[in-house]
Amino acid sequence: MIAKIPDASVPAARPQRARGEGRLVMKASAAGTRLDVFYQEGCAKIRLPRTFDGTMEAVLINTAGGLTGGDRIDWRLDAAAGTRLTATTQACERIYKAAGSAAAAVETRIVAGAGARVDWLPQETILFDRSALARRLEVELAEDATFLAVEAVLLGRKAMGERVETGVFRDRWRIRRAGRLVHAEEARLDGDIAALTGERAVLAGARAFATVLFCGAGAEAHLAPLRRLLDGPDGGVSHWQDKLVARVIAEDGFALRKKLLPVISHLRDGAGVPKVWSL
Repeated sequence: MIAKIPDASVPAARPQRARGEGRLVMKASAAGTRLDVFYQEGCAKIRLPRTFDGTMEAVLINTAGGLTGGDRIDWRLDAAAGTRLTATTQACERIYKAAGSAAAAVETRIVAGAGARVDWLPQETILFDRSALARRLEVELAEDATFLAVEAVLLGRKAMGERVETGVFRDRWRIRRAGRLVHAEEARLDGDIAALTGERAVLAGARAFATVLFCGAGAEAHLAPLRRLLDGPDGGVSHWQDKLVARVIAEDGFALRKKLLPVISHLRDGAGVPKVWSL
């Protein structure tokens, strides 16, 4: 048998990449928040559990089961005037080893109209060794809208013996109120992540971290309670002009959740996290 020599003129097949786009638009009615526009494409799926308090809850799902270099998901959430929306994810998003130089991309755009409230509460993002992720959060708030965001990241799972040595993680937030930029931040872990996060000024060796952002009237009133909840060297809270920001670190995902749950409940007026967090 003579082996067939590959034809160099034929380009190699491109690896398949995950693509997804999901969009929700809420509207107000006499019975509370109702669905106006529902759109999903590719690996991005959305489910709306039944609620009985006039609010809407959306569960965002990536049916690809994780993301790797070159994958992309876009979420769009639009809460019209007077509506209330809580958005979460079905599970932790897993970012796997990137085969090439391209990063996985996740972009979320949120609009909250007059008097609306949006709670953005995705479950943790898990980074695996040699993964690459570029994440972006863009939010447009009306003058009197309320917004809560909690984003947590795990550098591998301690219980599984995972450790992130190298990789890329870029996180970009832009929050605007009535067109004015009220919050902007850029986070980047690149290259030797294990050495970088071991620095005391970064994570001091912690393998889990989270940012909590609350934008709304009365934000200053939450400052003292949250400082009591996060008392110690692994958390801090600051306030500036109706904006409250908390940073939390922990040795692993379980310890991080234990710290975040009472913080989230406090900022949600006693309401807990979405039920899918416990599934």
